[in-house]
Amino acid sequence: MRGHGWVGLLIIALAEAGLFAGQPLVARWFTPIVWTGYVLFVDALLFHRIGASYLTTARAELVLVVLASIGCWWLFEWYDAPRFWRGGAHRVGLWWQYHGLEPDPWLRRAGYDWSFATIFPALFLTAALLRSAVFRRIPVRPRRPSPALLKASIALGAIFVSVPLLVVNVWLVPLVWTGFVLLLEPLNYRRGRPSWLGALAVGDASLLVALLTSGLVCGVLWEFWNYWAATKWTYTVPYPGGVKVFEMPLVGYLGFPPFALECYAMYHWLRGLLGRLPGALV
Repeated sequence: MRGHGWVGLLIIALAEAGLFAGQPLVARWFTPIVWTGYVLFVDALLFHRIGASYLTTARAELVLVVLASIGCWWLFEWYDAPRFWRGGAHRVGLWWQYHGLEPDPWLRRAGYDWSFATIFPALFLTAALLRSAVFRRIPVRPRRPSPALLKASIALGAIFVSVPLLVVNVWLVPLVWTGFVLLLEPLNYRRGRPSWLGALAVGDASLLVALLTSGLVCGVLWEFWNYWAATKWTYTVPYPGGVKVFEMPLVGYLGFPPFALECYAMYHWLRGLLGRLPGALV
């Protein structure tokens, strides 16, 4: 394994040790620290598997992934709290709320951006590693979606991403986690960008399965590490919320697999706006 993988493991171990030793700085910044370690570790594992990774052969793409990750999660924050920028350290969201934030606005913003920067890299590296090590190829009957189906998906996605902004309602969170998939995945497919619809069209479901599994794996780790941190998030959901695994109501874990598909569609749609670029890592 490359050296940065061992550095990542060391960061995770030291973060865990500092957290449980009661080190206040580590406890407040635990989420971005531990996820930085995770990204370094999985990146090195992926390079060991396929000879390519963000930090070794695709550094320029890593910059794009990080910027897209920060920007897209700020978009999700807008959905969760339309008045976010007035909320300061006491922001109240519809579906999730943050606790123990840094009182200084500049440090608070740095903590947000650093944490948000790890989301897409963690999902995509995990998916690429799973696809190389577990889901190398999953043959299925090739299925090409009809033009009518693609148009219907785009229309429905546009409705899904619009309604939660027009009608602020706690029941509408499923629209946020599915709307951009329905809207952008068909657009990526029609333009020949990387897409799991394109992979299914040639009879391979490995990308779809790897992304879904990556969402669940990262989701469990997000909730596991979040549970012990001093700066953390909790949830307010109208669905059955009494049964929790860490801070997340059990039913909420169903949202992580489609969330991975959504992040993938959003990233490749944004990447496609830059024109033709070298092949994506995933």
